[in-house]
Amino acid sequence: MKKTFLPLLTAATLAACAPTTKTPVTTAPATPETTASTPPAPPDYRAQAEEFLINYSNEYQRLYTQSSEAEWRSNTHIVAGDTSNAGNTARANGRMAAFTGSTENIVTIKGLLEHKADLTELQIKQLQTALYAAANNPQTVADVVKRRIAAEAAQTEKLYGYDYKYAGKSVTTNDLDELLRKEKNPARRQQVWEASKAIGPTLKDGLLNLRDLRNQTVQALGYSDYFTYQASDYGMSREEMMTLVRKLNDELRPLYRELHTYARYELAKKYNQKQVPDYLPAHWLPNRWGQDWSAMVEVKGLNLDPVLAKKGAEWQVKQAERFYQSLGFPALPPVFYEKSSLYPLPKGATYKKNNHASAWHMNLDQDVRSLMSVEGNTEWYETTHHELGHIYYYLTYTNPEVPVLLRGGANRAYHEAMGSLMGLAATQKPFLTGLNLVDAKTQTNETQTLLKEALNYATFIPFASGVMSEWENSFYADKLPADQLNAKWWELAKRYQGIVPPTTRGEQYLDPATKTHINDDPAQYYDYALSYVILFQLHDHIAKKILKQDPHATNYYGSKEVGTFLADIMRPGASKDWRAVLKEKTGEDLSARAMVEYFQPLMAYLKEQNKGRKYTM
Repeated sequence: MKKTFLPLLTAATLAACAPTTKTPVTTAPATPETTASTPPAPPDYRAQAEEFLINYSNEYQRLYTQSSEAEWRSNTHIVAGDTSNAGNTARANGRMAAFTGSTENIVTIKGLLEHKADLTELQIKQLQTALYAAANNPQTVADVVKRRIAAEAAQTEKLYGYDYKYAGKSVTTNDLDELLRKEKNPARRQQVWEASKAIGPTLKDGLLNLRDLRNQTVQALGYSDYFTYQASDYGMSREEMMTLVRKLNDELRPLYRELHTYARYELAKKYNQKQVPDYLPAHWLPNRWGQDWSAMVEVKGLNLDPVLAKKGAEWQVKQAERFYQSLGFPALPPVFYEKSSLYPLPKGATYKKNNHASAWHMNLDQDVRSLMSVEGNTEWYETTHHELGHIYYYLTYTNPEVPVLLRGGANRAYHEAMGSLMGLAATQKPFLTGLNLVDAKTQTNETQTLLKEALNYATFIPFASGVMSEWENSFYADKLPADQLNAKWWELAKRYQGIVPPTTRGEQYLDPATKTHINDDPAQYYDYALSYVILFQLHDHIAKKILKQDPHATNYYGSKEVGTFLADIMRPGASKDWRAVLKEKTGEDLSARAMVEYFQPLMAYLKEQNKGRKYTM
């Protein structure tokens, strides 16, 4: 998901918007008695705030668009040795930073927020959003901000321009992922896994530099560290956020423990290993970080790869659009197909692109794009539905009721929840049979289907809210020493995921940095964990209250009522408090209840499978 940052007013405009007023000049000649008895009119802070916000928003949108275009080019056209994109991106982001963090803007915003009683709720929310953006770019430390932006652009070039090698040949991350899903030889699997980690050391110096620059940036506006700053976007302290994600881990721990035991024994069998290890070797799993194990299970009758390969990549994108239209959403604007980068680059292309799927709201208006590398397979089928979830969220809150500054999700996790919800909905059997992707007569094992889903959603929580969140919390807030970065990562992977590396991974490696988010979406990976919790709460409500269907076998397709429910959540953007939105729409506060309940039928099966097996978590 493309992050939203915030933009520059001229000194003259700012002066005009400053929270001071002059005593109005009267036209009639005043007698001394009148002058003495007529108090000056009180300042109209509401009018001042409105004028300031109109001017600020216009400039913000203009600079945001320029920055998005530069970032887009940096992600879609990477040429080895060419630093022009990085330079353009750094300059565009520098202009954005100078605006959002301008000292005058900060003074004006703080001045207006001292008079909340005179402002509307919408004005207060916009001003607070602008002040949050200012903290990431305060021009009181302009040199630090400038260096951070340049460092981020350089890190992105390194990250996505890296030449991965396996068996002496250049490979893409898509290639490596495919090999980890399908390769059965443990020795070759280890080589693939190690190839996927080779980029880490090249990113170490840049990441340590970014840690210091990010912390220094937000400290200028009173945040203790960058992780604390990111958590504050939820209206929570760092401690409150960590307490919340630890609670989610605890709630899902019994299920994860069963899945971990099951996986150890099943994979040992698959790879012909006589000894079942106490902890899962990282290279045994079908994912580079052990965050998604679903490829371990193939549900007979639900293997979509052959049919999707025939239909091709373009069909998947168009079909995802048709799904949203069936719920009552409009067709995508033409610009989506004209300007998105949806498919892998042709063989022999003279440049590279970022293969990590993302959705972009280029101008906070109708220019929406997606960056993907769609191929005809199940993973991209689900991803396509997910990314279009972001796109339709952008389009739905782009309406006259939502000011430019509040065109974001109710919180960051809501955006991911919407995408993941549609990914889940699009893979349930009644939905698939409705599209003739699966024959309605095909017998499928419901337990295996649920197991496959658990190996996707439930295994993700310990990685997202455990390993990633704890490591970045330690990295930014506790100033994790440079000689303990990899050790800390693997200590957390063992504690939360029960995963260990195939061989000792000393500090000459930097395995956390191989996860793109550590570099370019920092200190917010808990968004994804929270999004899964929200997704199951929304799905539970849709299945039981709207469709009156079993949550494990739903078909959203064609339900305008489901579309209305989702649009009502999307439409306000960030203009309403996220807790209020969740409570109003589902009747409950944030909780893993629905997720635990969804997978409850699986627990009896797993316990039966694991009878007599050794538990190590």
